[in-house]
Amino acid sequence: MLSTRGLSVGYDNALVSGIDLDIFPGDIIGIIGPSGIGKTTLLRTLAGLVPPFQGTLEHTLVERGELGYIPQRLGLVRHASVEHNVALGARSSARKPPEGVSVRRWRSTVTAEAIKAMGLTEKTREPVRRLSGGQQRRTATARTLAQRPRIVLADEFLSELDAENVEMVFGAIHRLVKENDAALVVVEHNVERAFQYCTRVLQVEDGRLNPVKGGENE
Repeated sequence: MLSTRGLSVGYDNALVSGIDLDIFPGDIIGIIGPSGIGKTTLLRTLAGLVPPFQGTLEHTLVERGELGYIPQRLGLVRHASVEHNVALGARSSARKPPEGVSVRRWRSTVTAEAIKAMGLTEKTREPVRRLSGGQQRRTATARTLAQRPRIVLADEFLSELDAENVEMVFGAIHRLVKENDAALVVVEHNVERAFQYCTRVLQVEDGRLNPVKGGENE
């Protein structure tokens, strides 16, 4: 689905080098490590937002909408409603509606389903700027759910959420991965949570990305 060989990421200098990574359908990969060492840059490079410093990055995605990205700053339209923001995900989806269902109706349905999955139905018409930080993160996640991508890249998207909402949000993303034969790569500051939810855990340390023992999750 996505693979890198000898990948180095960075801007003026390489932050993380020599990355050989294969991402397969069903993977839930957690990336851990201290702040400021290149985790976000790595995620942005995988998303195609930053060119590789060195090495190669290849994927089997056919259309742009097959990759979903939840940035740390969320990228929401703050003056617009929850529904509007989530609908942006539905409109960017590479998925096709079922036979006999109009595109407009399908987009409306998947938008409503994603909002409900994030427990935001009562906030559907609410401007994003009026939401709490946790509600905004759930809105960004709902946008990605409505997009239904094959790869989700998420940058600390569980921060600002209490334990109950973490369960809800990750449960919804896990269903997306399972039902759509997708994959998730998440930058996670909470090491315990990374091991709890991810099938593989990788650590950025001394400019390298290495697997961490104990990262297998049955």
